[in-house]
Amino acid sequence: MISYILVILCYFTVANSFVCTDPEIVTRDEWGAKPPTDVENLTLPVPYVVIHHSYIPAACSTKEECINDMQWMQKYHQQNNSWCDIGYNFAVGGDNRIYVGRGWTAVGAHAPRYNSRSIGIVLIGDWTDILPPESQMLAAKQLINMGIRDGYISENYKLIGHRQVRETACPGEALYKEIQMWPHWIPNPDEEVIPVVPLDKEDLKPDPREDPDASLASEDNEIKRHSSTDKDESTSRSIKHT
Repeated sequence: MISYILVILCYFTVANSFVCTDPEIVTRDEWGAKPPTDVENLTLPVPYVVIHHSYIPAACSTKEECINDMQWMQKYHQQNNSWCDIGYNFAVGGDNRIYVGRGWTAVGAHAPRYNSRSIGIVLIGDWTDILPPESQMLAAKQLINMGIRDGYISENYKLIGHRQVRETACPGEALYKEIQMWPHWIPNPDEEVIPVVPLDKEDLKPDPREDPDASLASEDNEIKRHSSTDKDESTSRSIKHT
C-alpha cells in the first residue's frame, strides 16, 4: 500500500524531475569492498536519514574515481578509526551512482546516538562553498525514495544534517542550506521524542581525526588537520589518492 501511495505522490508532485526513478547501484563487490569485521542489524524501518559530505575525498566524476574514493574511505575508517567497515550506509558519487556502504540493514558509524536508527548518506566531495551537481543531489533523493518504497526508511522519516547531532561543519555550509529545503528536514532533532539509548559501539572508539596526538598519515595519502570548526572531518589530501 505504501509503495502504491508513493508512486502516486511521485507522479503528481515531482513530474519531470525523475525523483522516483531508481538510481544506478554499485554493489560492494563492484567497488572492491573488504568484508566488515562485525555487523549489527538495524531495526527497520529507520526514522532518520542523516546527510553528510566526505570533505575528503574530494568530488569524483567517474566510476573509476568514485571506486577509488570508496576504497580510500573504507581503508581509513577501518585502519585509522578501528571501525568494522566504512562508516556510511551509502555514498553518492558525482557520477550519479549510488555506492553501497553498510547498506540498508546494518548499523552505520556516522552520527553519534543516531547510528542505530538512521541511514547515513554521504555525498562524496567538499560542499562547504559550492553545492553538489543537481544530478548528484537527485540521486540522493532517489535513494531515499527507494528506501521508503522498500520498507527500509519510515514513510514519515526525519531528514537531518550531520552537524545537527554533533559538533562538525558536515555536510558543508552550502549543502546544509540546501537540504533544509528537502522534504522531511527538521530543524531540531533533539526536540523530537526520542528514547534514551546508549552510545553506539563505534561511537565509543576515539576518532584519530579528533586526537591532536594521533598520526593521520597513510601510505597513499598526506592528510593535514582540519580547523577546529569541523572536528570530525579531516581537511584535505595534498596529493590525489591512488
